[in-house]
Amino acid sequence: MTSLSRFFLSALAFVVLSVSAVAEEKNADLVIYGGTPSGLIAAITAARENEAMRVVVIEPTRWIGGVVTGGLSRTDKGNEKTIGGPVREYFERAKNLGGEQTPMWYAEPKHNLAAFRNWLEGFGDRIEVLTEQRLASVQKDGNRIVSMQLENGTKLRASLFVDASYEGDLMAAAGVSYIVGRESRDTYDEPLAGFHPMPLRPHGPETMNSVCSCQGGDAPHFIHGTPAAIHALDENGEPIAGVFRADPNLAPGDADGLTQAYNFRICVTQREDIRVPFPKPANYDPDRFELLLRLIETFPEVKFGRLVHLGAIANGKFDLNAQGLFSTDYAGGNTGYPDGDYATRARIWQDHVDYVQGFLWFLGHDERVPESLRDEVNTWGLCADEFVDNDHWPYALYVREARRMIGEYVMRQQDTWIDITKPDSVGMGSFVLDCHIVQRIVTEDGHVTDEGSFQDTPTRPYQIPFRSLLPKRSECENLLVPVCLSASHIACCSIRMEPVYMGMGHAAGIAAALAISDKSESAPSFHEIEVAVLRETLAAQGAVLELEGLADLVTVDQLPGVVLDDRDAEFLGHWTNSNFGAPIEGTAAHDGNGDKGKKSATFTVELPEDGRYEVRFAYAASSNRASVTPITIQHADGSAEVSVDERKTPEHDETFTTLGTWRFTADKPAVIVIRNNDTDSYVSVDAIQFLEVAE
Repeated sequence: MTSLSRFFLSALAFVVLSVSAVAEEKNADLVIYGGTPSGLIAAITAARENEAMRVVVIEPTRWIGGVVTGGLSRTDKGNEKTIGGPVREYFERAKNLGGEQTPMWYAEPKHNLAAFRNWLEGFGDRIEVLTEQRLASVQKDGNRIVSMQLENGTKLRASLFVDASYEGDLMAAAGVSYIVGRESRDTYDEPLAGFHPMPLRPHGPETMNSVCSCQGGDAPHFIHGTPAAIHALDENGEPIAGVFRADPNLAPGDADGLTQAYNFRICVTQREDIRVPFPKPANYDPDRFELLLRLIETFPEVKFGRLVHLGAIANGKFDLNAQGLFSTDYAGGNTGYPDGDYATRARIWQDHVDYVQGFLWFLGHDERVPESLRDEVNTWGLCADEFVDNDHWPYALYVREARRMIGEYVMRQQDTWIDITKPDSVGMGSFVLDCHIVQRIVTEDGHVTDEGSFQDTPTRPYQIPFRSLLPKRSECENLLVPVCLSASHIACCSIRMEPVYMGMGHAAGIAAALAISDKSESAPSFHEIEVAVLRETLAAQGAVLELEGLADLVTVDQLPGVVLDDRDAEFLGHWTNSNFGAPIEGTAAHDGNGDKGKKSATFTVELPEDGRYEVRFAYAASSNRASVTPITIQHADGSAEVSVDERKTPEHDETFTTLGTWRFTADKPAVIVIRNNDTDSYVSVDAIQFLEVAE
């Protein structure tokens, strides 16, 4: 049993004992529930901005720092130009503790934890941090929180509150509106929303048998999706472990109560001097890994670095994350966690420990696994100098998404791509829309496919408004929510990165300091904050509220004719998005120079009227592009085959090259197919343009 599991059990027993405990009362200016990176940055920036403030931070577990100190050490930073101020300062502190050999953003977990502890020590008793304390109840007067009570009987009174927890417990207890699960496509007009079965994404042996390109490098290359047709049923016709029959009443795009999978981000190494063998879990059941076995039998030469994602950090250590159909993501295992009581969450937490440890133990010890793979897995292990008070196991379950507030403004998919500017911006996001697998389901023909996952949908750097941290005023006016902030499931898939949460924590801390400093006689309210002053203060402290040149981005609506971006294409096989060059809409796709003959991009275009159209093709030119990229154009009179040398700069504004002119009709869609058959290097796809030609 891990020490964290022991903590949960002892805490449950403590609930009974606390009834007779003598209640303590604490008074503060600001109470923050959740010692996550966002919560700690909120506390630090509030206390630094207003030296008279007294701040109390409540953390339910034994350790501060959430997943950043608890396992996630290869930071998902997106466009690092969007990260500044105290957030960047924190990562610099962690890097400096690690020394010259530590890459920026990729410090070891022990140094991430030390960076927060050292920073907090500098504030003395102005910031009080209470660990192993959990919320029991909230007392309100109208639309204001008056106090909150902990399970040990301690009552905390404050003028202002921040819920920086991953679960949104304070928000929920205060009666603030929220949602768990996925909205429908129609709720906010989001193309990716709702129930989302994924098509088969075949991977050839050369892809599955290679090692993830980010192992020891800086360019992550995740492999996601179902890589082959794998039977999903047992001998009785029932789904094998980890596979579910989809709700027959759900159609693609429908809402449901599910969310993306959780896992543990594990610090691993091959260094013999510190390597600790992967432990066998307390509740090991090899039957739950039948799908993993079938995946391995389909690709018998598969490498460990394709079953997991190994991201190099410092000193021979790696951040092990999930990738692919069956990995450390426990698909379907988190159902009931977001809204669950503490006992339910403790059970789900332990089940995740058993699952992830069992996954690694199975790969290293089950005799049905090829010996070469077992031997490879057993060259890896936990790090003896990390998480030393938790049997070297990560402190934090990676709760990627739980409750999401429905506040003053709900961030949507459009806000990460089209409506990217906000007048009350208090920070920025930039990561791709990254949703890990929600569940594995049985297809009509009895095979397995993943559902709900997408990782290659790009965003532009976008602004996040202060309104998304605010509950509706009628519900609560003295609470901010920087983690379970107001966002749809789709928008959350990008916003959920820790540097973004930390930036929102910075905004929450400064907003609290400004509200307390307000000399008005009324009780402080976050809804009364002068946002212009808040933004000026944040910017003066280095926070990035906007990026220069973002308005110069070329979008399809700025171009003449009919234009479809690569995000409107149907891709076969795994393609990677890249912002190399100056692509339309900020990104172009490329084939990774792999699986030749098995990848394609298809544009299906409905033209407004009959006529002759010049067809143009946009790509990101480079010396390492394919010299002969084959393209098929289906027009009104048949089809045409052309090829493009993508090493050459396109002739039209260095963006488009002409493929030819053909006749098209409005009643028959034009179809353009770009393939990677027999190509000698990377194939790039950016956009297709149709310009009507006068007869």
